[in-house]
Amino acid sequence: MAASAASDVPVQLADASEEQSLQAYKSMSLDQLMSQDVTSVSREPEPLRQAPAAIQVVTSDAILRFGAANLPEALRLADNLDVAQMSSSTWNISARGFNSAVGNKLLVLMDGRSIYSPLFSGTIWNMQDYFMPDIDRIEVISGPGGTLWGANAVNGVINIVTKDARDTQGLYTEAGGGSWLEDFGGVRYGGTLASNVYFRVYTKYIHYGSEVYSDGASAGDDWWRAEGGFRLDSYASPDNHLTVEGDGLGGLTHTVPGGQGTPPALGDGSDGHLLGRLTHSFGEDSDLSVQVYYDRQHLAAPFQGAGVIPPGTLFDDLDTYDLDFQHRFSWGQRQHFVWGFEYRFTHDVVHQAPLVAFLPGVLDQNLFSGFVQDEIKLQQKVFLTLGTKVEHNDYTGLELEPSGRLQWNVARNQMLWGAVSRAVRTPSRYDRDLFEPSPAYGSFLAGNDTFQSEDLIAYELGYRAQLSPKLAGSLSSFYNDYRNLRSLNFSTPGPLPLTWGNNLKARTYGFELSLDYQLLDWWRLHGGYDLLKEHITVGPGGDISNGRNETADPQNQVFLRSSMDLPYRLQLDASARWIDTVHNNNASAVGTIPSYAELDVRLAWQATRHLEFSLVGQNLIGDQHPEAGFPGLTQEEITRGVYGKAVYRW
Repeated sequence: MAASAASDVPVQLADASEEQSLQAYKSMSLDQLMSQDVTSVSREPEPLRQAPAAIQVVTSDAILRFGAANLPEALRLADNLDVAQMSSSTWNISARGFNSAVGNKLLVLMDGRSIYSPLFSGTIWNMQDYFMPDIDRIEVISGPGGTLWGANAVNGVINIVTKDARDTQGLYTEAGGGSWLEDFGGVRYGGTLASNVYFRVYTKYIHYGSEVYSDGASAGDDWWRAEGGFRLDSYASPDNHLTVEGDGLGGLTHTVPGGQGTPPALGDGSDGHLLGRLTHSFGEDSDLSVQVYYDRQHLAAPFQGAGVIPPGTLFDDLDTYDLDFQHRFSWGQRQHFVWGFEYRFTHDVVHQAPLVAFLPGVLDQNLFSGFVQDEIKLQQKVFLTLGTKVEHNDYTGLELEPSGRLQWNVARNQMLWGAVSRAVRTPSRYDRDLFEPSPAYGSFLAGNDTFQSEDLIAYELGYRAQLSPKLAGSLSSFYNDYRNLRSLNFSTPGPLPLTWGNNLKARTYGFELSLDYQLLDWWRLHGGYDLLKEHITVGPGGDISNGRNETADPQNQVFLRSSMDLPYRLQLDASARWIDTVHNNNASAVGTIPSYAELDVRLAWQATRHLEFSLVGQNLIGDQHPEAGFPGLTQEEITRGVYGKAVYRW
């Protein structure tokens, strides 16, 4: 199943068993897949073929068929992302550039809950997990989404949507293990509490081994996570849908903060949340929803020592409370409105490490925001969408993120769109409050309490079409103009401490091409190509890395996937990728990560109606290769991995 197709279960399958739903996914034509609804582009359901944005959707079936065992592996199936694994437990993920160890221009949501860290406006990927069979789809938008989703949705939005409890009825178990993915297991059970009230509960465990250094020596960075949770969906009345869900995750991670030749340290992390959402429908084109959630995150991150400064561990405890309201309705025959507001409160407590601190140690922050969007029908097939987000944060005050989007439905199977948008990346604690001590100068690196929001004006043009019953594709081009990007500067008179500034500008442009081809009834192909050009300039005030510190991006990426349904209830799926050379930075030094090609393969056998066996091989072309990190003692390389898996459904 191609990763660029949507995966909502049709209405008539809502009460079907999970097995029937999976069979429905596999038998869908390209036309049916292009007609499925997505919600991330306009905050309301609309067919993928008519969504005026650069969006790709990783389906539930794609996650299963390509053997993705965690969220970053599933995101490799979205061609419009750059996914680079840095170590056994860390990934750098971005869209349209600015990928780095502290990537901060991609907003990630799970069932409407923001899962980025306000410490650095990024996502700690080994702290985000879910029971993979219960993910319905992952909608990936490349390009700004600030008008609807707010600050930090600068270069893209990832929206992870989990399955309704009524679509996960019965028993599901899985277990397996191998080389890098050493052992894992999970159990989920779904049932009913009353008529039209469905639930599921699950638990899972996963353990990964270590990656290696360039000489093949083990990096000693194995890690494990355990998780459990529940979801309840109630349709007690035809016009109301209540969802209540909660999850808890915890585990340990070995890290080697000093790199090769230094002893490993043990970090830990945990995360738990409780979310409730009520949706009331007034009709086909009108509804409102109210969502509240509480999230508690704990992180213990070891840091190496430096000179007379001893090693130690930084502890961070973050409490998040969030209220979100949304209302959509039609006004006459030509206008359709979506509006809403959100309030978020965070309480962040940092217990400092000797080498790294965030000052003040305790910080409370408030975020107020509201948005409105109006879709105007100019002609029968031409639509203009105007909107803006207004936010107020405690660092920079009021932020405005407007956009205009024009859509022309050339035919039922063809659509042209263009957009102009503004988005901002608001300061994080990493920008404002970071403090690294220096015995000689008092501090080596200090945050800047005048650091301003990074600013983007984006211009986009796209085309999406189903060119024949067997061929569908999309082409999205962009030109991005950035201002006030983060720089690193010497103090005056100097040289230390180093401080953050807003002295960089950038222009990026490129395009993303995606194609799906149903070669035969039993064989589907998917191809993708990304081109990214970056030009960074240094403004007054300078930057010690000459503009290279914020980017580590390949200019070209090529993807090819094949899915086959073979005789004797066999499936054979293969995913190949070629990633161009990456140039990155360590202070004023320039490093290079060579281009590489890799191949993942999955062979599955449906032994009985309820029992399935599969064998997955990852990174099969080379013994090991680097994907991220600066060349040197701390850079790890990613190795070949093989694991087996058994699934039982009832």
